[in-house]
Amino acid sequence: MVELHATSSPYSLDTVNLHVDDPDLDIVAASAMAKTTARKMDSNAMMLAYHSNKTGTFWPNYECGGSGQPPWLVFAEARGYNLKIDINDGEYEFFYIRF
Repeated sequence: MVELHATSSPYSLDTVNLHVDDPDLDIVAASAMAKTTARKMDSNAMMLAYHSNKTGTFWPNYECGGSGQPPWLVFAEARGYNLKIDINDGEYEFFYIRF
């Protein structure tokens, strides 16, 4: 049996909320904003997963876990995410790890 453990990190779990007044905001632009924000906080920040309430898309796009949690969250938690960039109250959510 394999067990996954969250990676320990000196960073607390932080959420950055961004509000963008652009009705045409898409995943490409939102992703670029999230990356810029995360990299300002840590130049080595790496995106682990994302989810869009606007479109219903998520990555990685496969089922994992079984805990009843959404697969993108299970994936990010198992890899020790410690930064969430939330754009427009869940319209786009990006899960990062800072090192």
